[in-house]
Amino acid sequence: MSSTHCAPATPGSSEHATDKRIVLLVPHTGRSSNVEAAARAAELLLDAGIEVRVSVDPQASSLDSHPIFSRLEQFGHDVSATEGVEMVLVLGGDGTFLRGADLAYSADLPVLGINLGHVGFLAEWDSDSLDLAIERVVARDYEVEDRMTIEAMVRGPNNEVAGRGWALNEVSVESLNSRGVLDAILEVDGRPVSSFGCDGVLVSTPTGSTAYAFSAGGPVLWPELDAILVVPNNAHALFAKPLVVSPDSQVAVESVSTTFPAQAVMDGFRQVSMPPGSRIEINKAATPVQWVRLDHKPFADRLVTKFRLPVEGWRGPSAANNPHAQQ
Repeated sequence: MSSTHCAPATPGSSEHATDKRIVLLVPHTGRSSNVEAAARAAELLLDAGIEVRVSVDPQASSLDSHPIFSRLEQFGHDVSATEGVEMVLVLGGDGTFLRGADLAYSADLPVLGINLGHVGFLAEWDSDSLDLAIERVVARDYEVEDRMTIEAMVRGPNNEVAGRGWALNEVSVESLNSRGVLDAILEVDGRPVSSFGCDGVLVSTPTGSTAYAFSAGGPVLWPELDAILVVPNNAHALFAKPLVVSPDSQVAVESVSTTFPAQAVMDGFRQVSMPPGSRIEINKAATPVQWVRLDHKPFADRLVTKFRLPVEGWRGPSAANNPHAQQ
């Protein structure tokens, strides 16, 4: 189950009176409006006496001529950028958040997302609340919630370890042949469950249940739940329904030796090759992602807002009978 703990003491406390504070900014720089929003965040942090570093995609447009970013130390996607950092601050959509979370996970740091994209389900707040979010970061006025992650190990046809990885959202086993199916066998806790031809198999966390797994027909899981979600993707089989298994279970997917090559993709950008006859084993990881929370908005409200779900006509319980009513 996810757990929540408070942020460190405020900057005025004696514990932090002489600490050098550093925030790593991970912006999406594909649009000029995103660059200016990130520059605004950096400027607010600098004005508060907080050092700012920037992690940018090496293929992105150069920020060297920007009046704010030209003053900041810039890194690629490298864990060295996190040295001495207190928080990873992501400004962008879900893809940018996952890249920022990768850095935060590697360094055991909290990560905060501000949405500059479309749905932005992983972001805590949207761009119109940017200034207030930065104020909360400066004051260390936030809580940190642990979000479950999963780890994966790929074994080759001769049982050799071919690669490892982890995911906050999902591990996607995908066929590399778009004109043919992947012949796969699904296993849970060391026992075979079903075999099918498919485009792939998604193994997701509750956090990832609103992402790729949702698009493939999986259920939405509340993030407070610890569970592993398995969703066959376009499977040709009578039994190809999503499964929700214990977080203590191991999920494995084997590819038949005569099938097409595949790959395991973690959170959309970390990849491990899976030749025919290989196997991937997925478990709950020991290390969670430290997810920064700025409010206590229920997940149901976020679901309705992000997916624009129709709730007209809802009356709801009376305040006296509603255990979730605001005090």
